Amino acid sequence: MKKLIAMMTLSMVTGALTTSTFAAQPPQAFVNTLMPQPAHLTVRPGWLPIRQGFAAATDKFQDRRLDDAIMRAMRQLTQQTGVVIGEAMAGSRATLIVSVDGPGEAVQGVHENESYSLDVTPQGARLHAATDVGAMHGLQTLLQLVQNSGRGYFLPAVSIQDSPRFAWRGLMIDCSRHFEPVSVIERTLDGMAAVKMNVFHWHLSDDQGFRIQSKAFPLLTGKGSDGLYYTQEQAREVVAYARARGIRVVPEFDMPGHSTSWVVGYPDLASAPGPFAIQRHFGVFDPVLDPTRPSTYQFIDQFIGEMATIFPDAYMHIGGDENNGVEWAHNPRIQAFMRAHDLKGTAGLQAYFNQQLLPILQKHGRKMIGWDEIMTPGLPKDVVVQSWRGFDSLATGAREGYTGILSAGYYLDHMNSAADHYRVDPLPPGNNLTPAQAARILGGEACMWGEYVDARNIDSRIWPRTAAIAERLWSPQSVNNVDDMYRRLWVESLRLEALGLTQISQESASLRALAGTARISPLQTLAAVLQPVNFGTRGSWSDRHGVTTLMPLDNLVDALPPDPPSRHDFDELMSTYLQNPDARPEQQAALTAIFRSWMEDQPERELLMSESPRLAEALPRASQLTEMGAMGIEAMGYLMSDVPAPAGWKAEKLKVLDEAEQPVALTRFTVAQPMRDLVNEVK
Repeated sequence: MKKLIAMMTLSMVTGALTTSTFAAQPPQAFVNTLMPQPAHLTVRPGWLPIRQGFAAATDKFQDRRLDDAIMRAMRQLTQQTGVVIGEAMAGSRATLIVSVDGPGEAVQGVHENESYSLDVTPQGARLHAATDVGAMHGLQTLLQLVQNSGRGYFLPAVSIQDSPRFAWRGLMIDCSRHFEPVSVIERTLDGMAAVKMNVFHWHLSDDQGFRIQSKAFPLLTGKGSDGLYYTQEQAREVVAYARARGIRVVPEFDMPGHSTSWVVGYPDLASAPGPFAIQRHFGVFDPVLDPTRPSTYQFIDQFIGEMATIFPDAYMHIGGDENNGVEWAHNPRIQAFMRAHDLKGTAGLQAYFNQQLLPILQKHGRKMIGWDEIMTPGLPKDVVVQSWRGFDSLATGAREGYTGILSAGYYLDHMNSAADHYRVDPLPPGNNLTPAQAARILGGEACMWGEYVDARNIDSRIWPRTAAIAERLWSPQSVNNVDDMYRRLWVESLRLEALGLTQISQESASLRALAGTARISPLQTLAAVLQPVNFGTRGSWSDRHGVTTLMPLDNLVDALPPDPPSRHDFDELMSTYLQNPDARPEQQAALTAIFRSWMEDQPERELLMSESPRLAEALPRASQLTEMGAMGIEAMGYLMSDVPAPAGWKAEKLKVLDEAEQPVALTRFTVAQPMRDLVNEVK
């Protein structure tokens, strides 16, 4: 008997769905909501019903990792369709055959074969992959293919041959500035697996906290974490959870700069006498490890050796960024060392540090990754450079023989739109790299820095925008239609929420907490057209107001997602309308309904905001929204009647928009520019 993985039985509210029902009621045409888009997709006639007797089985290689992946997929299919697990049946009768050649690499790496093919016919489905990891990706595609005919669920007949464009498709989460519980990390890994990302970059130390337990050096967390850290057992659990989903875990321990949390417990590592305390603010600080003492490297050697037993990945990230060199410049002993070794400035000494660090990593079987700043003369070529400075820096490294990954343009904390991220490419069209140089660019990583995220709002900061980045790193470069990306992104966001992520529900939950009531409909109308200010604006405000890591992230700005669905939808609607207002009755009706909704419930909205201390600072937004609603109806009236607006009307309305575009309570309107376009069309 074949090795059976799972069997599913579809239970419909109206009874079991039969083949004849599908014959009488053919499913709708295939709607492609796949994200990321596969390398090759062919749609064929027909469909495969998901009904009683649907089952999955392997026919070749099988191991626990593959079994678990298939079972997880079957449970997700149960959630999507109403299918329940039934009795075992012979593998030869399975509807879905998962055919895998072998397990893949013992420790998943950059060269893992992640390709798969998926063929669906009316008679059944066959998924083939070289490795467990490829099979996992194929199963995610299968789940995204599920369609609803109105009478039942089905898989469209398709043929897919798929493999990633880039081998490194990562997400970095900074857990130092704000600690994130294991539950957050694991649901994030579920989201990453859903969109075929394969590297979790875990930023575990910085000036604000040391977040991983060291049994060799217990004061790293004993004095450097406020008691918020991952035990070694928890870290191993995360590594195992990630591997089960085809995701590598690359830890980062920032050194020699961003090292306050190191030296709080072990001041002998520092380049200045101390004493030291965990940083509560954000920015670049003076504490830096002393690269002139042999004891520093002895400490690091023992620490890296310990961490290598927890994190099996071949790569370990050493940070290396934003060392201001202040402590080195003011330490006479370090200055004398630099002169004796002919080291030029901070960059020279940091290069020396990296040269001493590299053999330590190699001793423990690890390869070095660091941020742009590590790329100094004399850096060995087997070091990977992660670029936050941009493609030019990345390309320079590639020309000089370094492998690299791109993060510039993928900083989620900057509050950019999914479209902005989507347009960034690790190998942009027209680059002048040779094929050999281009091959050194491994891919990219989205970065979720932790200044303004916690366990409540982090999902809304990562998702669904990261799915757009995942597509850029997986799909062919020719897949670049922004409008189609957004169409599929909102569907993917629903699927991600079904996995347990909270990027959609978080806003409503936060608004209820802010208002102290469940009657938040007036607030939701306003929130739908607001988003957080960018990182620079919020950072400047935080500096002026002394914001620290101890302050809760519980204001309106923290409830709002970046790039809410209304932004692109409203932009597109307004753009279509303004192409020819006289010939766009549907768009006019839609805009009129939107403008009226902005004007409704104004008294209740203002009352809710005025009675909440945390909402009151954003109260001007309520009246501005009402003004823009009235402005929109007036403007469309002038356009439709072809009657010029009264003298001074346009200037008055543009002034209102000037004021609306100014930050209030760290929020900004998503609709201000389209409204400006509308007003400017009025004669």
